[in-house]
Amino acid sequence: MTDTKELSGKVAIVTGAGRNIGRAIALQLAEAGATVVVNVRSNKAEADAVVADIEKAGGKAMAVLGDVADAKAMQALADATVKAYGRIDCIINNASLRRESSIEDMSYEEWREVMDVTLDSAFHGVKACLPALKKQGGTIINVGGMSAHLGSKGRAHVMTAKAGLTGFTRGLAHDLAAAKITANCVVPGSIDTVRPGTSLKPAHHLTHNTLTGERGKPYDVAAMIVFLCGPGGRYVTGQTIHINGGAYHGV
Repeated sequence: MTDTKELSGKVAIVTGAGRNIGRAIALQLAEAGATVVVNVRSNKAEADAVVADIEKAGGKAMAVLGDVADAKAMQALADATVKAYGRIDCIINNASLRRESSIEDMSYEEWREVMDVTLDSAFHGVKACLPALKKQGGTIINVGGMSAHLGSKGRAHVMTAKAGLTGFTRGLAHDLAAAKITANCVVPGSIDTVRPGTSLKPAHHLTHNTLTGERGKPYDVAAMIVFLCGPGGRYVTGQTIHINGGAYHGV
């Protein structure tokens, strides 16, 4: 670990933390000194591997399994965190489903599944963690998606859910400012990740040209989230922050 410990004493929950961007977020928060609660839906080995990596580097973490689409499971996650560590300072709503299907072929069940896991889960997570966050002021970060701003074929359900996170973030920032809670949406662009269980890159990323000439790494997203969780990010709230190497120039 580095000597930078700007998050020492803080406790952070990261959903969907077993791989790719979620894993990087968990590792970087721990490197900055935070105690990290690693959430995945059901792959205990995956979650335990992230915890082991954090502990091997001298950090502190635990794994809590639970379906983010289930309000009771998210409440259990928050309760387990407070029981173990006495507080919650940050929740990073990273879990999502990245499905691809044309609107002609998409069933309502597919639509609803994406909404449940990507958008509704953020609501459940915030509601469950809010009493603990309010005790000392805290940080809420929702992880969006660039396709919600650029558009993409075969991803109407994913784009709608990710766009919803942007509006949810702005509402949270207004509602929770008096409680000294910040809320921001961090939007990854073309990041070097793979699909679960395969070595395939997300197909829609292949059409996104960056100014840097290269794809980003999960660390690039995690670094911004660490900043927003730390003392330097306390004046940043209600924002949608793009991490995409210049592939999208939105506001």
